[in-house]
Formats: sequence, structure tokens, C-alpha cells
Amino acid sequence: MLQKEAIDVSLEAKKLSLQFLDEVLKPTQVQTVGVRLWDGTNWPDDSPRQAMLVLQHAGALRSMFAASTELALAEAYLYNDFDIEGDITAVFDLADALVKATNGWSAKLSAAGKLLRLPKREYDRSGGRQAASLQGKVHSIARDRKAVTYHYDVSNDFYQLFLGDRMVYSCAYFAAPDLSLDDAQTAKLEMICRKLRLQPGQRLLDVGCGWGGLAMYAASHYGVEVLGITLSQPQADLANQRIKAASLERRCRVEVRDYRELDDSRPFDALVSIGMFEHVGAALLPIYFKKAVSLLKPGGVFLNHGIARRLTDEPDPRGSFSDRYVFPDGELEPISESLRAAEEARLEVRDVESWRGHYALTLRHWVDRLEAHHQDALQFVDEVTYRVWRLYMAGSSHGFHSGRLNVYQSLLVKPTAEGPSGLPPTRADWYRG
Repeated sequence: MLQKEAIDVSLEAKKLSLQFLDEVLKPTQVQTVGVRLWDGTNWPDDSPRQAMLVLQHAGALRSMFAASTELALAEAYLYNDFDIEGDITAVFDLADALVKATNGWSAKLSAAGKLLRLPKREYDRSGGRQAASLQGKVHSIARDRKAVTYHYDVSNDFYQLFLGDRMVYSCAYFAAPDLSLDDAQTAKLEMICRKLRLQPGQRLLDVGCGWGGLAMYAASHYGVEVLGITLSQPQADLANQRIKAASLERRCRVEVRDYRELDDSRPFDALVSIGMFEHVGAALLPIYFKKAVSLLKPGGVFLNHGIARRLTDEPDPRGSFSDRYVFPDGELEPISESLRAAEEARLEVRDVESWRGHYALTLRHWVDRLEAHHQDALQFVDEVTYRVWRLYMAGSSHGFHSGRLNVYQSLLVKPTAEGPSGLPPTRADWYRG
């Protein structure tokens, strides 16, 4: 009797699931993504697809869509209500099309009573990566340290699987689309040093230096003295190990320090911040740029590299997947707001360049590498953590490709008392042979 009831439930769930897919997903007209039910049935047909959503149980669609939020859909993937086979970035084309097809899909999905008639799965989330739950004042030094370590103190070995030799965790620079990731990261480091116009004997501060890739490159190729700071102790430990192995410890070191804690009694010739800006927060932009001014010599340059959102887009007040599982307290501000704050701090804006296409391609490389090392990754992290990074990097790649996200390098200078910046009038030296 129990077996018959289970079969009946499964058949009813299959019928409801197929009806839901026909009513909600079919109008999107996305042909690159298909769905495979828990019994092996393919929807809408058996044709090969760029990506497949694999429903792992009869209540999968309920877990995915009943709450009609980005976070619920993401958690359904993280906790294996469904899996994604093939090109994960194609799934985000479906998500975008779903929003357009339903004119703000939450209302239609919430009203889809079929979902509530599907079995409800109870999660056991006691093991593995947990959603961030930070205490204290937002963007206080103590809370920022917790937010940063939540993301970065995962496993150095895990990051190395997909970042490559230099372990540079920011946008690469693809002078040609077929450039390897390692070569593109080297090209990025070179371009940053050229933009800063570094000279032997100068002092450079690298804010949010990660595993020390840029600090080491600038010290070895441009003869500068570099201080790198990070809030992650494992990052600093590995960075200093790499620095020592490269015999650069006399010119380069990494410390665990918040930028607000730095002593400005001995200003630097140049500052650089690559991929740290997203952690600052809108309310602290004035403090961030004023601190940069105090840390720079007159005529000193500051290269600020950070992700930005479109001015016309507002953050989701219900919370996002990224805020809960990736970058808690991370804030993306429009480039106009960032430049305004820089100018209010008395920095002169000399150059602004978008690297949006470069970051879309960088993230595709990272996703490909991570997927190729799935089993290796599980030696260092759990499956949920692996899925968090796979999902966030693929989604970010789609965000940059679609224009919802951008990344800018802003070259700022602290004016001299006399007025001249001391910088060349053109970019010609950046692109020398």
C-alpha cells in the first residue's frame, strides 16, 4: 500500500511539474536549456541542450520557485534540489528571459498553485558551508574583518585550483581573446604598473593585496618597495611564503591590516586597490578616499579598480545570494558615485577605463578551471562551497557580459600645491612595445 501511494505521489508530481514547465518556462522560448526530471524524463524533448537542469526529486520545482526569490533558487542548487549539467552560464540566459516573459516573474510564480501541491523537502543544513551571519556595526573594522575572512579564509589550495600560477583573484587583461589566463593575468599586472608609472625606489601600497601577486610583480619588475595589506591571515601567510621563495622579502611584505589603521606619517608614492573597493560600503566612501589622500605624497597616483552596478539598478532589499553566501556586506556603487566621492576628497580624476569584457572572459576561465577540478576541490572544501563558487562566478560572468555589472579602473592623482599633476598628457607610455 505504501509503495502504491509513493508511486501515485510521484506520478502526480511529474504531471504537475511538466504542466508548470509548459506554463512558465516554455514562454521564454529559450532553446539552449532543458530540464531532466528525477525519473529521467527530458523536457521539452530529448534534443541535446547547452545546459540541463536536473531535478533531483519530485518537489524540486517547489524548492526552486515557490518563494520566488533569487536566494531560494540559489539555495535549491546549493543543497541539491537540482543540479546543472553542461554550460552553467546558459542557465542565466533562461533566468533573464523568465523575468521578461512573466513581467516580473514573482507574481506569476507565487500564484502557481501547482508548486504548493508538490512534495516539500526538509533540508539538513547542519554540515558544510553556512550562510553568513555577521554581528556588529556594518563596515566597522571588526565586522569587515569577519566579512572578508568569510569569503577568503576558505582554503588557499581551493583557490589555487582555478586562479592559476600567480593566484590573482581579479579581472585579467586579454589583449587577445585567445590569450591564456596566466598570460592575461601577467598582462594585467604589467598594465597596472604602467598606469601607476612606477619607478625604481618608489614606495607602493597595495590595499587588499590578496596572495601578493601584484606586490611581487611590482617589486621584481619595477624595483619598488611594496607594502601589501589584507584582512585574511591565510592570504598573508601564503603571500609572505611566496615572497620569501622569490627572494623578494627585502622589497616586499604583506601584513594583516585594515586600510583605516595605516599610519600616514610616511606617505607613499603610489597606491593601488584591486578588487577590494566592493567591500568599502557607500557610507564609507568619503573615509576611504580621504584616507587615500593622507597616504599619498603630493603628485602621488592612486589606481582604484572596482566592480560597479548600473545607476538605474537598485539592490534587492530582500537580500541576495551573494550577500548570504559569497560577499556579505559587499556593496556595488555606480561609477558616478565613486568618482564623486573621490573628487570630494580632493583627488583629481585622470583616467577611467571599463574592463567589463575582460572580466566576463576571466570568470569563464575560472569556472572552466573549477569544473575541471571538481573532485580535487572536494579535498579542500565541501560540495556546497564548490557550488557557491561555481554559481557566483558563472552568474558574475553573465552579469558582466550582459552589462548589469561593470568594472572600472580609475586613475586618480593627489594634486601638488602648485597645481600640475606631473603626469604625461597622453596614455602613450601605457601601450609601448
